[in-house]
Amino acid sequence: MKIGILGTGMVGNTVGGKLVSLGHEVKMGSRSATNEKAAAWVAQAGKGASQGTFADAASFGEIVFNCSNGVATLDVLQQAGPKNFAGKIVVDIANPLDFSKGFPPSLSVCNTDSLGEQVQRALPDAKVVKTLNTVNTYVMVDPARIPGDHDMFLCGNDGEAKNRVAQILREWFGWKHVIDLGDITQARGTEMWLPLWVRLYGALQTADFNIHVVRAT
Repeated sequence: MKIGILGTGMVGNTVGGKLVSLGHEVKMGSRSATNEKAAAWVAQAGKGASQGTFADAASFGEIVFNCSNGVATLDVLQQAGPKNFAGKIVVDIANPLDFSKGFPPSLSVCNTDSLGEQVQRALPDAKVVKTLNTVNTYVMVDPARIPGDHDMFLCGNDGEAKNRVAQILREWFGWKHVIDLGDITQARGTEMWLPLWVRLYGALQTADFNIHVVRAT
């Protein structure tokens, strides 16, 4: 499958590398077609990896993963060209983390809106599914790093798109437990988990942790 990746950071590198290793053709997009970070990723990922602009990656991908910096995501989508996402599944992994006042970060949007919703509004003809944003980048593509049962969440407005993304999570990345939270407004909850995630990271001194939801039968 042809897959577009928006963003050259750790998440884009890790998710893109995993997808290449599974035999997919993956194009990493950035502001410049000759971005040095993207070029380094292509060299490391090997056959099946390529680079281009945000628009190149968006038009190339049958599915597009948004791995961009959350506070820059809407600008990235405009550069990519909303028409290039029409009819496609967009897997939104970004979080609206605002580091402008230092660490720990705050959220640039929360409570009555979310980045996931903003992405869907910016791409009205796309099928946005929010997922993978509640764990560290390495856990995203290798949940077995954490022993035992733990859960991944997803949400979005299109049922078929969510089913396809759930299949990707299970078959490509190895997630055993996927919980569908509902429509894209549920991204508010998963994004608001991040302030607690950051503090748990400080307390546990490791990023290899996650949530497991336990309920009474």
